[in-house]
Amino acid sequence: MVSRMFRLVTEVDKERRDLLRTRLRETNTAASSVLRSLRGTPHEREFPLHVWVLDEAGGLAGGLVGHTWATWLHVTYLWVAGGHRGAGLGSALLDEAERTARTERGCAAARVETWEFQAPGFYTRRGYDVVCVIPDYPPGITEYTLVKRLG
Repeated sequence: MVSRMFRLVTEVDKERRDLLRTRLRETNTAASSVLRSLRGTPHEREFPLHVWVLDEAGGLAGGLVGHTWATWLHVTYLWVAGGHRGAGLGSALLDEAERTARTERGCAAARVETWEFQAPGFYTRRGYDVVCVIPDYPPGITEYTLVKRLG
């Protein structure tokens, strides 16, 4: 139970969010030698990693949006336009992101979340292992977290 000395507030507040993030980062850094060792290195911050496939007219045929952090590639989105699926574009996007993460950013591993109707089979065929299954997230759908060692 919360004391009468405090009040709970439910509102979006970007200034408090940023303060909370800073304080949590400080607490985590103090508690973890691994996180402390990241401070002051290129792996300390998230760096965007985007790979695009453009068609002959310069339109978007597919893309991968992710970031690297702490020697990990995190694939946030990977999409290929319906008319181009089956041509290897998804594999080319993932290969390029993994190559960039490994050779240019020193990443040793990659992770991705995907839903059952999206691409878990695609990722397992590409060497990813399922490490987490969350049924009913959202209700009626299963989410998978997959990881892969790069190198």
